[in-house]
Formats: sequence, C-alpha cells, structure tokens
Amino acid sequence: MTNLITERIDAFCQQRRVQASSLIVTIFGDAVLPRGGRVWLGSLIRLLEPMQLNERLVRTSVFRLAKDGWLSAETVGRRANYALTPWGRRRFEQASNQIYAARAPTWDSRWRMIMVVGELSTKQREQLRRTLFWKGFGLIGSNCFIHPGTPLDEAIDVLSAEGLQSLLPRLMPMTAEDFKSTHAASDADLVARAWDLTALSQSYAEFVALYSPLLDHAREYSVASDQQAFLLRILLIHDYRRLLLRDPELPDALLPKDWSGRQARVLCKALYKQIEAASERYLDKTLQLADGATLACEAGAERFV
Repeated sequence: MTNLITERIDAFCQQRRVQASSLIVTIFGDAVLPRGGRVWLGSLIRLLEPMQLNERLVRTSVFRLAKDGWLSAETVGRRANYALTPWGRRRFEQASNQIYAARAPTWDSRWRMIMVVGELSTKQREQLRRTLFWKGFGLIGSNCFIHPGTPLDEAIDVLSAEGLQSLLPRLMPMTAEDFKSTHAASDADLVARAWDLTALSQSYAEFVALYSPLLDHAREYSVASDQQAFLLRILLIHDYRRLLLRDPELPDALLPKDWSGRQARVLCKALYKQIEAASERYLDKTLQLADGATLACEAGAERFV
C-alpha cells in the first residue's frame, strides 16, 4: 500500500512557496519549548533538511525572525543557540492554549466588550483591529469589539505589549450579560454579525479530510521511521496552528451543531498521540545545543494531556 504519510510530506515539500519562518515558529513552539526553549541553529537546519528547506533558507528565515523580535541569539564560540524571545514565547504559549486544548472553552453567558469612545486615526484603528482580532475579538459596527471569553485584562495587556498604550484612554472595556427575550436578537445573531465562520468551517473540513486517512494509516501500518513521525507531527501542528490563528475560539454553546472545528480538534489530538512516542525518540537523537548537549523533554511538558 502506498505510504500516505510519505505522500503528505512530499506534497508539502513540493509546494511552490513554503513559509519557512512560520514552520520554524511551529517547531520552536511544539518541539523546542518543551525541551528548555533553546536549540543550536545547526540542529534546526538538520531538522528541516528533509522538508527540502536548504541551509541558506533556514539561516535567512531565522535571522529574519530574530530581526522581527521572535527569536534571540546566544553565541557559543563559532556557533549560536536560538530561543524564542519573551514576546515570541508569550505569543506561542497563548496559541498553545488553543492548540493543545482537549475541548472548546465553556461560557459564562457574559460578553467581553471593548468600546472605542475617542477619536482614532485610520492607522490606529487598523492596529487596534488587527491586535484584537488576533485575540479573537469580533467587531460590531465600527466601535464595538466583542468576545465571549477572552479576559479583558489579557486583551489590555496585549495592546500594551504591542505598543498601543496610547490608545487605552480612548477605549472602554466592559462586560455585558445577555438579557433573554423572545423579541430581542439572540446570541447566535450576535455571533453571525461579529464573525464570518463560513470560510473557517470549510477550512476545518478540509483539514479533517486531509488528516483522517493519515490517522487511519498510522493506526494500521504505523510509521516508517521516527523521523517520518516527527515530520508528520510538525506538519499536523503547523496546519492546525494556521487554522487557529483565524479561529476566534468561541465556546461550544455559540458554535453551530455541525461545526467542523470540533472534528478537527479530536482528530489533531488523536493523530498527535499516535505518533508522539516515535517523534519524541527522533527529537531525543536530533535536538542539540551549540555545545553538543542534547535536549531532554522537561517534566510536565506533555502535549494534549
């Protein structure tokens, strides 16, 4: 039987344009952070070689990530270790709460709102929109950002971390509790107005269609090698993470009954756990620091527990 896992890896390698920087961030978050957070650049180059990312591209991507504030370098002789910066670590750890969550969040039936009550320039409004959208907030009208779960203090912290402190005096955070009435708009109406979930639902369905056969294959035939298990694991998390970047992380109570994101979450966890042991063996042998020390997985760093 054709190895579907090999086909998936080959298909990724043959893409016209592989986003190397994004893939490197996935590797740092999924494989490097649980092992201390630092890795030798040469070790990272070796990890990515099977994905047909040459040394020059990896070096260029790492340097760009460092310039953009994601990574920091630590020189050891003629070699260098790289680690996520505090900002980069915070970005991925916040995403990790979604990536490795066993289930969608529950809801307390209260809406978190951030009202724009002052004048903003076009540039400031776009910066605010982009930052709050990244935290999952939807927009009602032009001046009201809403979300059913994101803590308001966390949203304010993110705005400050993104250099938008000057906007805070023109924003009013508040919470609102739904008043149930047969004559009023429903929570579903509010969700439909604030977020367009149609395209995201289709993307989740495509993810399920792509990875379901791979789960069946891994269960029946296992994987050809520990390296193959690692490559599939990184592609799985990379593809899933890219979907979650567009997902507002709404609680189950506000999602459609046939929401394909639920299937995607269950599938991602099942496939990850199926190949985790083999991929960890590969990382045990491959990940190193600049001084040659190997990187052991830290206690309590397990995924999907």
